[in-house]
Amino acid sequence: MRLMNAAKLAAMIVGMGSSLVMAQTRLNGAGATFPAPLYKEWINDYHAAHPEVEIDYQAKGSGAGISGITDKTVDFAGSDAPMSKDDLAKAGSGIVEIPSTAGAVAIAYNIPGYTGDLKLTGALVADIFLGNITKWNDPKIAAVNPGANLPALPIAPIVRGDKSGTTFVFTSWLATQSQDAKDVIGVDKTGNWPVGQKGEKSDGVTQLLQQVKGGIGYIEENYASKNHLPVAQLQNKAGKFVLPSAEGVSAAASAAAAKMNGDLLTSDIWNQDGDQSYPISTFTYLIVYKDLGYVKDAAKAKALVDFLNWVTSDGQAKSAALDYAPVGDAVTAKVKAEIATLTFSGNPVK
Repeated sequence: MRLMNAAKLAAMIVGMGSSLVMAQTRLNGAGATFPAPLYKEWINDYHAAHPEVEIDYQAKGSGAGISGITDKTVDFAGSDAPMSKDDLAKAGSGIVEIPSTAGAVAIAYNIPGYTGDLKLTGALVADIFLGNITKWNDPKIAAVNPGANLPALPIAPIVRGDKSGTTFVFTSWLATQSQDAKDVIGVDKTGNWPVGQKGEKSDGVTQLLQQVKGGIGYIEENYASKNHLPVAQLQNKAGKFVLPSAEGVSAAASAAAAKMNGDLLTSDIWNQDGDQSYPISTFTYLIVYKDLGYVKDAAKAKALVDFLNWVTSDGQAKSAALDYAPVGDAVTAKVKAEIATLTFSGNPVK
C-alpha cells in the first residue's frame, strides 16, 4: 500500500511538473476593438489546441495598439487602420502588417417605435454627422425612405472618443461621399466632429446607442448584431442599398490581393464597385516587427509565428459565424509568404 501511494505521489508530481512546463509561453497583444470578439474566440481555440501557449489581447483601440508595438511593450498589435507614415517613422524599419480578417462598419440607430428598414446614402450620413440634418423626419431622409413613418425626433450623432481605427475607416468612407466631410471632419483615427456625443471604444458607443433616443453611430457589425441594434441599409457605389454582411464585405475585398505587396500588406476596401459590395468594409491588421528579437525569447517567437499562421488558416473558418469575412485565398497566400520571412535575432523562426 505504501509503495502504491508513493507511486501515485510520484505520478502527481510529474503531472504537476508537466503542467508547469506547458504554461511557460505567454504572448501579449493589444489594439483594435473591431476584431476583439473574433480574436477572443481565436485565442480560446488556439489555447485549447496548444495549452502550452497563453495569449492575452487587450482591446484598447487601434491607437493604443500602434503605440504598444512602437514601444515594443506588446508582442503584437491589432489595428483597423494601417500605420501612417508618421507611425512608421516612429516605429523605425521592419514593421510587418498583415490582414487577419475583414469586416463591416455598420450605421446603427435608436429610433423608438420605428420598425421599418432605414435607408441612407453617403451624403445623408455625412450631413447628419456634420450637423446639417437634425431631425429624423427631414425631407432628405424621407426622400430615400418613401412611406416610412419617421418621427420628428432630434438626431443624436454618437462618435468614438478614443483614437480608433474604426473612426479612420468611417471617416475615410465619409470623405468619398462628401467634400465637406473631408474638409471638416477629416480622415484620421479621431475625427474633428462638429456635433455628437462621444463614447469610449466600441462598447461605449454601443451603450450610448442603447440609451440615447434618436441616436445614430458607427460600430462594428458584430457589436450591432450582438446587442440587437438595428442598422441602416447604405447605398453603395453601384447605387444599391445593402446591409452589412460577410458576403458584402467579401465582395468589396475580392480585388484587394492584387494591390498587396511587400511587408505592408494593406489595402483600402471601402466604397468599392459591385452590386453586392458593402460600402464601409475594411480589413483589420495584426502588426509585428519583421525581426521578433524584441520578444526576447525564441520560444515566444516560435509561438507567435505559429499563432499568426493558425489565424490566417484554421482561424478563418470562424470569421463568418461572428459577422466577419475571411480574407480570401489570394490574400492568405501573400500573408503566409510574408509570415515565412519573420526572423528571431536574424535567424529564421523554425
